[in-house]
Amino acid sequence: MTHTLPHTSTVAPVSDELSGRFREAMASYPSGVTLVTTTDEQGVWRGFTATSFCSLSVAPPLVLVCLARTAQCHAAFQTAASWVVQVLPFRRADLATRFATRGADKFGQGDFTANAQGHPVLEEAAAVLECDAYVRHDVADHTILVGRVRDVRLRDDPPAVYFRRGFHALGG
Repeated sequence: MTHTLPHTSTVAPVSDELSGRFREAMASYPSGVTLVTTTDEQGVWRGFTATSFCSLSVAPPLVLVCLARTAQCHAAFQTAASWVVQVLPFRRADLATRFATRGADKFGQGDFTANAQGHPVLEEAAAVLECDAYVRHDVADHTILVGRVRDVRLRDDPPAVYFRRGFHALGG
C-alpha cells in the first residue's frame, strides 16, 4: 500500500520561534560529519559538508545525502554521474568548516588526491564511499542525492561527531 502525503510546491512560512526551537532540537541530535565531493563538467573539483547523511539500503547498497539548493556546488551535483562521500576523522574536523564556508578554497591545501573518475578523495578519511548517482529528489530547499555505493575503503580512525554546534571525537 502506498501512502501519499499532501505537499505544496511552495514552502509555507514558519514562525521565528518555531524555527529557533527546531534548530536547537537538531543541534541536540548528534550526527556524523561527511564531505561529499565530485567534479563538475569543466573538471573543477566541487564539494560540501554534510551531516544529513545515512544508509538507505544494503541490497543494493544505497546512501543518501542532502544538499542545500543554494549551495555553490549544487549545479555540479545535479549533473554528476558519481560522487564520493568521506566520513571525517575527528583530527580533520577543520575540513568540515572549510567545506561549509561559502567561497572558501576547499581544495587549496593539497589534502585530496583524484580517484579513477577524477573526483577528490581525502585519503585520511575514516571511511570513503564511492557512489554512482542513483536518484535525486528536490524537497523544499534541499536536494536529496541518493548514491549507489560501488566501493568502500575504511581506516581505523575515530570519526568526528557534530553535536550542539561543535565537533567531538567518538571513541572507538
